[in-house]
Amino acid sequence: MDTTLKVILFQLKQQQYGVNIQQVLSIEKTQAITEVPQTFDFIKGIINLRGEITPVLDLKERLDLGKTEYTDKTRILVVQVHSYQIGLIVDSATDVIDINQDEMDSAPDMIAGVSQDYIQGVAKLKDQLLLLLDLEHVLDFEQLNEVKAAVER
Repeated sequence: MDTTLKVILFQLKQQQYGVNIQQVLSIEKTQAITEVPQTFDFIKGIINLRGEITPVLDLKERLDLGKTEYTDKTRILVVQVHSYQIGLIVDSATDVIDINQDEMDSAPDMIAGVSQDYIQGVAKLKDQLLLLLDLEHVLDFEQLNEVKAAVER
């Protein structure tokens, strides 16, 4: 029996990435972000999202892919990671697709500067390879604590 994974596609630096839709709570347009001093550079600050204080990270910066240049297509993926609601700034969120298990491979040791720890797998689509991010590993314990502290300040 084929099992499929429903994935939200987004872009970082002209590269397509995917994340399991079960981790995504919503996709938001960018909004004013309140900066929080003395945090990691990739932690851009916090937003008030429907009454919940949500830390916002620049995913491109977190993955050492540069800084995000804000455009009309820039979005905040609001995701659930380790029981935290976190906003991830991405260049654009483009689509939702189903990926069959047989279209997926495990992650190679190093892909375009992104550590294997962040990659859940690689999906072989018709015209491209799609990197599937493992959001549980995008933040380590120290960074997660700093995100938590940013919300509680």
